[in-house]
Parts: sequence; structure tokens; C-alpha cells
Amino acid sequence: MYLRKLFLTLSILIFLFSQCGETQVSYQQKINLVTVKDTISSTSNLLNDSLVLDTALYNKLVLYLAHNKQTGKWPVKTKYPLTGAILPFKRIITYYGNFYSTHMGILGELSPDVMLDQLNTEVKKWTFADTVLPVQPALEYIAVTAQRNPGKDDMYRLRMPFNQIEKALELCRKINAILILDVQVGHCSLSQELPALLPYLKMENVHLAIDPEYSMKSGAVPCSEIGTFDADDINYASDYLAQIVRDYNLPPKILVVHRFTKAMVTNYKNITTKPEVQIIINMDGFGFPAKKIDTYKSWIAGEPVQFTGFKLFYQNDIKSPPHRLMTPDEIIRLNPSPIYIQYQ
Repeated sequence: MYLRKLFLTLSILIFLFSQCGETQVSYQQKINLVTVKDTISSTSNLLNDSLVLDTALYNKLVLYLAHNKQTGKWPVKTKYPLTGAILPFKRIITYYGNFYSTHMGILGELSPDVMLDQLNTEVKKWTFADTVLPVQPALEYIAVTAQRNPGKDDMYRLRMPFNQIEKALELCRKINAILILDVQVGHCSLSQELPALLPYLKMENVHLAIDPEYSMKSGAVPCSEIGTFDADDINYASDYLAQIVRDYNLPPKILVVHRFTKAMVTNYKNITTKPEVQIIINMDGFGFPAKKIDTYKSWIAGEPVQFTGFKLFYQNDIKSPPHRLMTPDEIIRLNPSPIYIQYQ
């Protein structure tokens, strides 16, 4: 019976992907796809929880993100992830910020319940916009914030108390979300900051984001200029997460790298991928749609690593004409289609 159900589910999937050669689908196609969304979602969960990764489904989904076309750059060929991988089986929709600040993102701007309700509204929009990929909600909490003042140790960064990370975890539990801990190193380094977060990174539902913008290798004060990470820094973070996965027998970790200029990530071709870690290069720039798309094409799609993300700013994106956020349909049409969507 189990094998018959699995065969039927995979048959539906094969039919579904055979219908998805075009980036845009008609309204009627969306309605048809909705009827099998629950099947896809349950199949993804089943396959992720099984002892063997479904490599055929993985291949179809990474090709689907490239709109079913091999471009030479996309989809990126890497080793298959370990079982339990989130990507490319789900698209992550995340809210970003810090509970202490109303200026760093949506997490600190709204009360927790209102914030979670609003995130759920965005999740529904993406669920309808792309009925192929189930949505995984997430919170990205800035656990280490860059500072304009040096602080007691002259590192120009402030580590959040663990009770604030616990608060983020509790909110994640309410909506079955994953938690992504964001690190802004200031004058410090990833080798000093990541071990301090080990009590949380060793949890199955906790992942990592690193922000080159606030890595001030020049010695400048954070926010006075844009910082940078080299491939060596990103590889260190990836290696650190991979060791955690091996030590604690975990499914793959996600590593988000924020980027909106060329200099923010140097020697990208030297970034190494591995089965234990799934790397997302996230387009972190704000502005009107054409500007954001150009940044995405240049430094995210144009310098491929593994998966891509796209950030939306509720306030900064609407300051210039046409004074609106990009829609899920617009973002899905990008090539490759971002699998990580962040709202600030």
C-alpha cells in the first residue's frame, strides 16, 4: 500500500512538472495546480523524512526554479544534500529584524501577534502565486548587531541576550517556522561569533545568516561604508555548520549570505558547497523594482553559487515611483526564481 501511494504521488508530480515549462501560468492552470498542492507538500515531507533523498524530484525542482531551462549558469550543479533538506522542496518566506529596534525590520515594528498574522498573510500570497512549492515560514532574528560605538571590547557589535533568541524560538513554534540567526560581525569575526551561538545552531530548526555589509575589514565604523566577506569567510561559516550537522546528526543547515554590491562578496567562485549546508545568496538591496531587478541580475543571478533569495522592504522600497512592493508573481518570474523571500 505504501509503495502504491508513493507511486501515485510521484506520477502526479511528473505530470505537474510536465505542465510547468512556462514561467507564467494562467489563472485556470493555477486553480488546477491548487488541487494537487497538498499532495506535493505531503510528498516533499515524506521524501525528506525518508532514509533516501529523492534525487529525481530534487533535479526537477532546481530545474523548475530555472524555468525548466539550462542556461549554463542555472541551475547550479552541486552535490545532493543530505536527507531532510528544506531546499528546493519548499520556498522560505521570512520576516527580519530585532525585537529591541523598530528601525531594523518588521520583527521590532509590530507586536508579536500582529507580526505573525501579517507573516501568515504573506505566506498565503506566495502559496497562491506558486502552487508547486510549499511555503516554509521563518523568522530571521538579528542575534549579533553591528554598532556605531565600539563597546567595551572595541568590536563595534552587540550580542543579543539568549532570552531574546528564546523569544524568537517561541514565536517560531506558534507557526511551525524555522529560525535564522543573523550575524553582523562589525570589527569581530565569524570565528569568534559563531561558537557563541552553538547552543542554538545545534537545534534542528535553527539556521544561520551572515551579513557582509557589516563586516568592517577596513576598520571603518559600521554604516559609514559597506563591508565585505571573502569566499574564505563564507566557507568558514559553511564548514562550521557542516561540522554541527555531522556532530549532532542533523539535516542540512541553511546559510544565507546577504549581498547587494559586487565588493560585498569577493572571489565567489571559490565558495564551496557541500551536502550538509545549503547556501542562499540573498539580494539585499532596496529601491524601485527596476533597480532591484538589476541588482539581482548582476550580483545574485550573475554570480551563481547555489540558491538565490530576494529581499523586500516595506518602507524603503516604496519611497520612489512606482511606490509599491514587487509582487510574488514578479519575483517568481526572475531567473532563477528566488527560493528565499525576506521581508524587512
